[in-house]
Amino acid sequence: MQKKLERQLGLFPVTNIVIANIIGAGIFTTTGYLMGFLQNPVVMLILWGIGGLVALCGAISFGELGAAFPEAGGEYVFISKLYSPMLGFLSGWLSLIVGFSAPIAASAIGFAKYFTWAFPQLQNWLMLNEILRVEDFSRCMAILVIVGFSFVHSRGIVLGARVQNWLTLLKILLVVGLIIAGLLLGKGSMQNVHPALPFQFSFDNWKAVGLSLMFIMFAYSGWNSATYIGSEIREPAKVIPRSLLISTLTVTVLYILLNLFFVYSVPVSQMRNEPEIGGLAAGMAFGATAETIVSLLISFALFSSLSAFIILGPRVYYKMASDGLFFQSVARISPKHKVPSNAILLQAGIAIVLVLSGTFEQILTYMGFSLGIFPIIAVAGNIKLRRSKHQQLRLPGYPYVQLFFIVVSTAILVLAYFERPVESSIAVLTALSGIPVYYWFQRKKVKPTE
Repeated sequence: MQKKLERQLGLFPVTNIVIANIIGAGIFTTTGYLMGFLQNPVVMLILWGIGGLVALCGAISFGELGAAFPEAGGEYVFISKLYSPMLGFLSGWLSLIVGFSAPIAASAIGFAKYFTWAFPQLQNWLMLNEILRVEDFSRCMAILVIVGFSFVHSRGIVLGARVQNWLTLLKILLVVGLIIAGLLLGKGSMQNVHPALPFQFSFDNWKAVGLSLMFIMFAYSGWNSATYIGSEIREPAKVIPRSLLISTLTVTVLYILLNLFFVYSVPVSQMRNEPEIGGLAAGMAFGATAETIVSLLISFALFSSLSAFIILGPRVYYKMASDGLFFQSVARISPKHKVPSNAILLQAGIAIVLVLSGTFEQILTYMGFSLGIFPIIAVAGNIKLRRSKHQQLRLPGYPYVQLFFIVVSTAILVLAYFERPVESSIAVLTALSGIPVYYWFQRKKVKPTE
């Protein structure tokens, strides 16, 4: 039986996977919610810049960690080796339930929403109006997408990387095209950028800032994704940090410009709480036909991020199972396709369950809070790493880069908790629920498979 993953990926496909992982449902769906929270476009644009800076600091920190521990699993490996196996397991446990399965669900739902926005009569054409509600029809579409891409990535990392390369390039072309055409040729006004009222920094508004930054960090999530496939990267000490830095800088510039296009095209009053902000902005800038075309393109662009999450997540569960801390069947590598096929199947099942439960905003909040917890712990591990024999690479900015990431990320979680205590509490309980599971696997632990 094939027991180990093979190093087959270079800088270009890894950078593509990272970019695809970052640019997903978040950028095309959260800006409307942010404007509803903040009601101030200038503050919103500043927060997108702050989010990019936080992600860049995280990328620098994870670059060092990935060079030191070039294995599948990302922060599960880092936290396990720098702190304790139990804390690392909780990171992997949260990745299984939320970290990858929930973004897959969100991207699939985002695809369905944009696709039905482009073709509002699709359900009628398929004669399903009497059978399914509109929301149920969207969920069925999302499930079909998850199943389809899980099948593609069960056929091997090389095939998956090729599909990923094309999807990512098409997505970047779409984003760049929207920015250039929208700001130079589209209808709109820079007066939309000027807020009607100054932003008051009351405690309620600080809570709104914290929740907004949590949504923004969800849109940037994936800045650490190269570390999840460390076992399949050639020259990981070079490729991992370079791919993280290149992709994070690229995406930050694109995000700020794309949000400037959204604000330029859509007045604040029409932007608030609008999930399909990309389609709305295209319609306001270029007309109804462009709205349909761009909504369709965005729906397919979301394939890229969904595809990238399906590549990355199973490598974490595979590593946990290989360490004897999860079901041994999940550590199985397909002899023919050399991928963790059972882990891919497990992730697809959890993502489908999440599609069937909760609203889109609830999933975003729950996921955003969950994704913010363990990267803080992993970045703090840079301090331990600098003093250990595992140190392979020293990137600039230490320790200020790490301190900035830790302080800002912690403040985001605290403020978001006050603003959305229910979803945030569920996220914390999800992480803590892994403690009895860890001890159960420890008692049943068998010799690791590698």
